[in-house]
Amino acid sequence: MVPVEFVKCVTVDEVRARLASGRAFSALLIDSGAPGVDRDLIDDSRACGCAVIVVDDGRHRRDWTSLGASAVLPATLTRSELLEALDAHAVAISRRDVLPTATSPPLGTWRGQLVAVLGAGGVGSSTIAIALAQGLGSDVRLGGLVLLADLGLDADHAMLHDVGDVMPGVQELVEAYRNGEPSSAEVRALTFSAGERPYDLLLGLRRHRDWVTVRPRAFDAALDGIRRVYKAVVADVDADLEGETQCGSLDVEERNLFARAVTAHADVAVVVGLPTPKGVHRLVRAVDALLEHGVDAARVVPLVNRAPRSPRARAELTSAYAELVGSRTATARSIAGPVFVPDRRHLDDIIETGKRLPTALTAPVTSAVQAVLDRVDERHELVVSSHEPVAVAPGSLGSWIEDDDG
Repeated sequence: MVPVEFVKCVTVDEVRARLASGRAFSALLIDSGAPGVDRDLIDDSRACGCAVIVVDDGRHRRDWTSLGASAVLPATLTRSELLEALDAHAVAISRRDVLPTATSPPLGTWRGQLVAVLGAGGVGSSTIAIALAQGLGSDVRLGGLVLLADLGLDADHAMLHDVGDVMPGVQELVEAYRNGEPSSAEVRALTFSAGERPYDLLLGLRRHRDWVTVRPRAFDAALDGIRRVYKAVVADVDADLEGETQCGSLDVEERNLFARAVTAHADVAVVVGLPTPKGVHRLVRAVDALLEHGVDAARVVPLVNRAPRSPRARAELTSAYAELVGSRTATARSIAGPVFVPDRRHLDDIIETGKRLPTALTAPVTSAVQAVLDRVDERHELVVSSHEPVAVAPGSLGSWIEDDDG
């Protein structure tokens, strides 16, 4: 009845195989009740230039438009309705069989600030993330809308905050965005209160191997979603940023999804190290990994945790860091010297009881991060102002009076 070539697929896996074959398709017509139909499948189809038309019988009550579907048709669709949807959203395939392009649905423009905190194991990056979240949460400009997201493969913040539970967490958040567009209240319902500390907590993976359950498109949507709910998001991530380009393994890239996605979108990346030869070396190596991943050097903040209080010892650490960075690229050498956070006795007891961390821990990292965020905001305002028209105040341009003589 419809003048098109129709290729029938029995499973979602067969659909993915067809899309990955390199052949161009105009549209994907799919049943809303088919198992495996989610945001990732829709995004994969649109990335291949294939419009997605969902036939919805109304039983699942999912917002297919927010998931990226091009059109939604009723189960009792007619020939004319299908042809109209294809004419409006599908792209005709030329004889040369060139893959067409499809535009993504527009997203909102406002996003909260995203700060990534990373470091090698045992350097105290989780403690620094807590201190930063507390410092930002105390900023009246953010109105208490600060989230600490535990996005490491070995998630520890449920234990550090003594939550007493392991769910809901990031898996439930990603699942919510995989199948829909949750409201702000629904997103906040997936977080925990940090007690005396002025921020919310998003728990991480319950087991290291659970990373295989998180799909890339759904996680990107979830990361974007929490930034539309909170004014600042502090993400505690791993320092492993390797992808397929570096090691030739797509599995490794998917395993490092959290760290790669967060650092790629972060306004600031705080790299944590220790005041030892090995600690400084690994600090520089983590900075190199960020720069190789495409992170702007102006957004990187190196930090030495448990730093000595002696000015001489700190000067030696700064010199050692500068010497190691000096052997790298000019981009790495443009990064400012490290921020020092002093050691604190009985810090584990303070964290365990859920009390506020001392100002000596929160102030240095918060001030350094806020300074970078302010520079980023100023740069953004300059870019915006150069493209948007500015109203002219009456009388600001002077006046012109014609001379009677000519």
